[in-house]
Amino acid sequence: MKRTIEDINYSETANSLARFAKALAHPTRIEILHYLDSQSCCFTGDLVEIFPLAQSTISQHLKELKNAGLIQGELNSPKIKYCINQENWNKAQKLFEELFKKNLGDSNGNC
Repeated sequence: MKRTIEDINYSETANSLARFAKALAHPTRIEILHYLDSQSCCFTGDLVEIFPLAQSTISQHLKELKNAGLIQGELNSPKIKYCINQENWNKAQKLFEELFKKNLGDSNGNC
């Protein structure tokens, strides 16, 4: 019987890396993180003024970043103030550094 991806028990490190990588896999999300880094926090409306995207699209990108734990939101009714989740950002940075320090491609071009 063929195994599916759901049958595989990946390490916590692999799961965390995949979650962070998925959230970082869109240029708008990278730019949102750059903006948050320069402003320390913002509201959805701030991003709508900066990016030529619909509010619903910005909200979806914020949701992906929040689900990955890279940002956090604080309810200031009726708005949500977003900022970088520093603890998880540091974790992501460490995991990616460890991944890229490995010599995965060091096989002299042979498969």
